[in-house]
Amino acid sequence: MNHPRAKKRLGQNFLVDESFARRIVGALGPRAGETVIEIGPGRGALTALLLEGGARVVAVELDRELAPVLRERFGGREDFKLVEADALGVDFCAAVEPAGSARVVANLPYNISTAILQRLIEQRRCVPEMVLMLQREVVGRITAPPGSAERGYLTVLVEAFCKSEALFDVPPGAFRPVPKVWSTVARLRARTDGIEDFDEGLLLRLAGAGFAQKRKTILNNLRSAPEDLRALFEEAGGAAGLLEAAGVDPQRRAEALTLAEWVALTQALSGRGR
Repeated sequence: MNHPRAKKRLGQNFLVDESFARRIVGALGPRAGETVIEIGPGRGALTALLLEGGARVVAVELDRELAPVLRERFGGREDFKLVEADALGVDFCAAVEPAGSARVVANLPYNISTAILQRLIEQRRCVPEMVLMLQREVVGRITAPPGSAERGYLTVLVEAFCKSEALFDVPPGAFRPVPKVWSTVARLRARTDGIEDFDEGLLLRLAGAGFAQKRKTILNNLRSAPEDLRALFEEAGGAAGLLEAAGVDPQRRAEALTLAEWVALTQALSGRGR
């Protein structure tokens, strides 16, 4: 059948280089009988290899023109399930039933990769490991160490809940249409290392405020935080008092803070650090 063209509005760039498709599936290492979620299967380049490896594939595809292509190739198989939906609204825990959890593999559209990543992290209880192909710049931000100019809100979001590593780069020529940027395949695993207890939502709100203007100090950014956050700061002695309670130098920039320091700030604000 004729393949639908890639849609710019959906950020589609189809992987056409089989050697890279095999490297991605190899990085996941699907086990016979395990359930794997594939987000944005497109024309099925990774899907075919996952099924070949013995996995049960739950494919989430938004494009209504691609769904018939996938059904023609893989429909009727007991080890293939197509979910026609926007990944941003999918309950992955329900989608993988009767399996209790599943690993994820995806070539994420550049334009909504961060939003999908956040969605997956929210449901990490049932998606404990992800092998994701993202824009190389995004992976650079995810894995940026403290002190790096690339470090930002996305870094803290991922670091607080997952351990991440960049695996390998994928050149523009591996896709059709050819994008203007390189991609990188990364592995994210949900943390199981007993990180200290903290209010997850509050930590992310603090990080959002702390990175609001990257050239400003952490103190000045927190002083300019949304009104409801500043009201909480007042209970902790203001932004300066909060930083002092957490042992954070107010003249540092947010990019210099470690995850442990973000947790300390969150605990100081929520009362567990006082």
